[in-house]
Amino acid sequence: MRPKGQPELVRVHDFVDKELGRATPYGIYDLGRNSGWVSVGMDHDTAEFAVETIRRWWRTMGRPAYPEASRLLITADAGGSNGSRLRLWKIELQKLADETGLRIVVCHFPPGTSKWNKIEHRLFSYITQNWRGKPLRSFETIVNLIAATTTKTGLKVHAELNTEIYQSGIKVSDAELAQVKIRCDKFHGDWNYEIQPRNPSH
Repeated sequence: MRPKGQPELVRVHDFVDKELGRATPYGIYDLGRNSGWVSVGMDHDTAEFAVETIRRWWRTMGRPAYPEASRLLITADAGGSNGSRLRLWKIELQKLADETGLRIVVCHFPPGTSKWNKIEHRLFSYITQNWRGKPLRSFETIVNLIAATTTKTGLKVHAELNTEIYQSGIKVSDAELAQVKIRCDKFHGDWNYEIQPRNPSH
């Protein structure tokens, strides 16, 4: 508590701090278990970072919860680090499919409709409420506040810091993209598709 009339000075925008950098949260929300996983990155928000978050969630929470799973359904926004047009997103998902043996089904929300994504209403909205009015002065503070987020309906959130460095601006060639084993749906195949493991016997 600070004395009345002596508020703590904070920044009002998320511009990069030259000393502290900028926190980049990427989250996963499991509808069935009402649980969330949030990786707080310290570097660029790239497709590699996004898929690494999914990978860590799967290893730690997903696989133990769904040991018999053969497919993973991901609903994602159409833009950002998991954008429907982002070639690197598909390349990284192919790596994940190959590693896990999972068929990865992706359904992108059409542009301008990401507000309907359940993760916004059932995870990030509560995280925002939980840290409201608290200066986010360190990565430790951010991770702890995210992990402390709960709701009356039983939401549980795991949060961790990802200290890896992710290169931005990686170009994916047509030849590399052609190696992705992708099956596009008849309805808006650019938004709805399945990436299959290249080694089915995994």
